[in-house]
Amino acid sequence: MKSFKAKWDIQNNWQLFWPIFGVLLLMLMCMRLSLRFFQDLPALAIIISTVVMFFIGLKISVWIIEKLAAKWAVNYRFEMIAIFIVFAFTGSAAALVSRPFMSFIGLTLDNFPAWLYWTLVVLGSFIFYQFFLMFFAAIFGQFQFFWSFQKKMLKRFGLKL
Repeated sequence: MKSFKAKWDIQNNWQLFWPIFGVLLLMLMCMRLSLRFFQDLPALAIIISTVVMFFIGLKISVWIIEKLAAKWAVNYRFEMIAIFIVFAFTGSAAALVSRPFMSFIGLTLDNFPAWLYWTLVVLGSFIFYQFFLMFFAAIFGQFQFFWSFQKKMLKRFGLKL
């Protein structure tokens, strides 16, 4: 446990929340993917596919975190897990809200050409993404990181804050 805490810059036990929460979310995602793609297979095959996806996902996640830890200025490595969780929740929330919002305001495939509808859905997702990013960043204690990330991203689009 000491080597794990040292690797992830964990000084207090409460900071173990982020790795545990990240592992549980990864496990849940792998289980849902296995149930969706292998639903006709026996339960043992679903369990095995979940475990295989989990270990592949864990290896990829740790590799990405190690690559980005040097690039992004964070105080502690465990914060990278919180940042990844914010990105995951933000993208999921923006995707879930965008299409129903378009239907709510009357923009559907029935009354718009497909190219225009999907362009508006992507644009709507981008707008919702900006709001959700700051919302989830505040909830998960990463507001400062994402505020500077947000300013940098909007500056690239030619917008200034």
